[in-house]
Amino acid sequence: MAANMKLILSTSNVMSSGQSVMRRPIYSKSNVELVNGLRANFSLYQHHFSSSNNPSDAYKQWTTQEDNTLFVPVLRPQTLSEPRESYDITVKLFYLPGIPASRRCKHTREAIDLVLKELGVQSVDLLIVSFPGVSFDADDDGEEEMSEDESASADSDDSQGLDAQVKSWKVLEDYHSRGIISQLGLSEFSSDRLDKFLPEVSVRPTVDQINVKDCCVVPKTLIMYAKNNNIELLTHNDCMDILPCGTTRELLGPGDGGAHILASNPDSPDSEPGLKGNIEPQWVIKYTAVVKDRGVVENKGYFAMAQLGESEDGLPSKSKC
Repeated sequence: MAANMKLILSTSNVMSSGQSVMRRPIYSKSNVELVNGLRANFSLYQHHFSSSNNPSDAYKQWTTQEDNTLFVPVLRPQTLSEPRESYDITVKLFYLPGIPASRRCKHTREAIDLVLKELGVQSVDLLIVSFPGVSFDADDDGEEEMSEDESASADSDDSQGLDAQVKSWKVLEDYHSRGIISQLGLSEFSSDRLDKFLPEVSVRPTVDQINVKDCCVVPKTLIMYAKNNNIELLTHNDCMDILPCGTTRELLGPGDGGAHILASNPDSPDSEPGLKGNIEPQWVIKYTAVVKDRGVVENKGYFAMAQLGESEDGLPSKSKC
């Protein structure tokens, strides 16, 4: 078993000509783009760099291991071609369900640092954060109830509720104060949720990104609240659970279309090729760099991090497989 190994998964630039299979219909969920992007990038590197006849270690030729971190595939940053001021760079950070909120400080730093290195920049224009268990329902705005995920964890030490969200936001405020993030945004916050959140933070969000299922019918209460608090409302089609545990094992496992890095299941015998142990997706970050004067997306991609084996903090989670 490979204990305490982190796997950094990368799509590279999904806009590049070599990855056209990753383009998605405009109304499809973003996890389709993420999963297809990861699979295509793994396949591309496997094809070009893997020449081993031993299936148990073929992945080592197209991945890189640094200490306890395995980069899948090897990181080859695709820095932007024009000066930084030519771009609008937007980032969305997904904290995943079942992962203790106490890990978010470290996860935030890992994710943002990867994006900055990948694009060869020192700052981003907007970062939007997606908290687990937070979903927007246009019919419920103004009469909000706690989601099932939040209810299940409300009484635990790892509450996914307001306190945990505010603590996580403080990390982003530090990036804002250092000029690394110009603006901060939220995802799926109703007017009630915003009303509870805003008094608790120093740097207010300038964006609220919502997933409106009924063709952009935004409640008047939210429209007025956003207007009064200088918050821009944007829409998205991202999934709540963008990288499920089972999907992660399928991507990295020995099956058709898999990367042949993990064994078929956590308890596979030692004779079976692949790394053994539970796999636990931790976070996902999406980045988009748009050339301002042309409105062209030059670079778009995803990073994800998964933990193989026991977690470093020893805290339980609900997403192991």
